[in-house]
Amino acid sequence: MKRLQKEKEEAIKMRLKGMSYSQIKSKIKVSKSSLSAWLARYPLSDERIRELRDINPRRIENYRKTMALKWQTKLNVALEKSKKDIKHISKRGLFILGFALYWAEGGKTRKSTLHFGNTDSNMLKVFVKWLILLGVPKERLKIKLHMYKDMDKEKTISFWSKTLGVKSNQFGKPYIKNSNLTGLTYKHGFGHGTCNIVYHNTELASYVLMGIKHIIEDLVGSKMRA
Repeated sequence: MKRLQKEKEEAIKMRLKGMSYSQIKSKIKVSKSSLSAWLARYPLSDERIRELRDINPRRIENYRKTMALKWQTKLNVALEKSKKDIKHISKRGLFILGFALYWAEGGKTRKSTLHFGNTDSNMLKVFVKWLILLGVPKERLKIKLHMYKDMDKEKTISFWSKTLGVKSNQFGKPYIKNSNLTGLTYKHGFGHGTCNIVYHNTELASYVLMGIKHIIEDLVGSKMRA
């Protein structure tokens, strides 16, 4: 009886602190009917009830799921509109896209070399497709990786070899950064390091740089065409 009275007193103290039935039950092993009888004279304020409802884990999770579903629905609508507007990417489309990619991410200081680096495997695959479209033999590409010192060299080379469809003997000695991948606070996109695609060909390098120059002159140097 003394134990029951002590539990009742503890339950009332917790209730006065604004705790819910479920919170009290997690501390005291007592039935909900007993709590209802003990705490009938100690209702929570409307404000506290709203606070408890807002911090309820299930409610928060359901809210997150609902918002995620709404966002995914918006993305799906945007995707379908994009597909309708862009349609299939033709060789002509890829041809132009490649110059834009190189303009944005390619190296422009070496006149005899094309150099393109990124962490995005899909971007690099598109770049390789563009090079092939320009007549570049895939087996003549050189690959250089920038990695962190705690990364597995063989696994990383294997990943990029399979991703780009190139042989392991096309990889040069990787550049190893002194910092660790595990030490990064922002890891997105860095899981396999930075992959650099290199192709030595003065004629093609000049062609690409002059192609970019033409795009600039056509779109910026004169009035944009309707």
